[in-house]
Amino acid sequence: MLVVDDDSPDGTWQVVQEIAAGDPRVRLLRRTTERGLTSAIWAGIRATDTDAVSWMDCDLAMPPEAIPGLLARLEAGADIAVGSRYVRDGKDVGHSLLARAFSVTINLFAMLLLSWRVRDYTSGFIAARRSVFDKITLRGDYGEYCIDLLARAQFMGLRVEEAPYVCGARLSGESKTATNVMGYLRRGWKYVVTILRLALRR
Repeated sequence: MLVVDDDSPDGTWQVVQEIAAGDPRVRLLRRTTERGLTSAIWAGIRATDTDAVSWMDCDLAMPPEAIPGLLARLEAGADIAVGSRYVRDGKDVGHSLLARAFSVTINLFAMLLLSWRVRDYTSGFIAARRSVFDKITLRGDYGEYCIDLLARAQFMGLRVEEAPYVCGARLSGESKTATNVMGYLRRGWKYVVTILRLALRR
């Protein structure tokens, strides 16, 4: 387990450092000069030497227990496995009605313009073969990186599969996505621009 921490003021890196000192399976990557979700994920990917990588938010809204199911999809032949709230047996019980409405709208828009084979383009709960990232570099500022990754992978002919998971309430902390309509609009326009750019360059 590799924890990427952008020098967060809540002391996360100290806790991880203490755990890592007694457990060689845990590693800490503390970044003090860089910020951003996408760059943090990319730094984590580059710091690995495994055949597969998987990532998730640290608030436990994404259950770690679902990771073996994602990895099983890779073992069965998928290049990328997506934890999906919008396939059968998947649910989102951890977000507000407004957040779910925003997510469903963006995903419907993505499916319409990109591909119907993926239902949760904004998942952010991913497992992938390490070789995928020899072909695709993550790009984007925030959650739009996931839309970009899944769309480009499909355009390249890579096998992308979804596995259901139940998105729960965050264990602690505050969401960086948005908490009101204006927040969703500020984030959402980048999602829309990403989808349109991908559709035009397809």
